Amino acid sequence: MADSAAFTHVCDALESATTFSRIEARGTIRLALKSAGLAASSVTPGQIQVVIERVLPAELESRGIPDPESICRSITRGLGAIAHEASGDTPESVFSRLGGS
Repeated sequence: MADSAAFTHVCDALESATTFSRIEARGTIRLALKSAGLAASSVTPGQIQVVIERVLPAELESRGIPDPESICRSITRGLGAIAHEASGDTPESVFSRLGGS
């Protein structure tokens, strides 16, 4: 199953903000989601925002990343676009595009 847009966005942002490789960033976010009982394939922007605020700082600190709170705040700022984008894609609009009408 494909990862959610929110998960992919947060992983890309974490990779850009730290020295993490793509695999390290994705693994760190997956562990944070797992500790919150969420899955990368279905996490919503609202859910991942809570994980970023409450779980991710400790994950980053345990990996020796300086100033994890600041990194988490910058990652959270970019979630607004994902939330807006996700809300505009209703089942009706998806089926409309698929049907070619």
